[in-house]
Amino acid sequence: MPAELNDLLDDLTRRMDGALESLRRDLSGLRSGRASPNLLEPVRVEAYGSEVPLSQVGSIAVPEARMLTVSVWDRGLVGAVERAIRDAGLGLNPAADGQTVRVPIPQLTEERRTELARAAGRYAENSKIAVRNVRRDGMDQIKTHEKKSEISQDDMKVWSDGVQKLTDQYIKKVDDMLADKEREIKQV
Repeated sequence: MPAELNDLLDDLTRRMDGALESLRRDLSGLRSGRASPNLLEPVRVEAYGSEVPLSQVGSIAVPEARMLTVSVWDRGLVGAVERAIRDAGLGLNPAADGQTVRVPIPQLTEERRTELARAAGRYAENSKIAVRNVRRDGMDQIKTHEKKSEISQDDMKVWSDGVQKLTDQYIKKVDDMLADKEREIKQV
């Protein structure tokens, strides 16, 4: 039976790692003062009847330290790209210029720092929810094994404790990543 527990924990670890990697990507997009293509990574554009990542409708460049440009491949999507960037909650105000959307990166005011910290907190909370959902799936699997009499109640307790310990480790990692990002935002 312990081999099955290890298999379960390996699967849950892999899935929780996915939630952490998603958070890492989201936080890397919250660049404080300098322009970075990662800043626009969470932006999704309404195109061709569905929402697609910005990178699938145009190429992102950094022509100068405080400016991003998006070269939109389909002229008909320029307005949708501009709207998606504005509505993404990143505090950016894009301007269309032909098939290019220029995105100036604003100076970091105290208000902007607070806004970035709030966005980082939202991303972290979404990751915690994802980790807890993985824990719930693991607990459901354990209960199923116990109901089928594949494991004893004592084993169920040991397995549940293992899953909870793993969950606590990942929640702490999320909190640490958030604290690091908040420190970075305040320092710039």
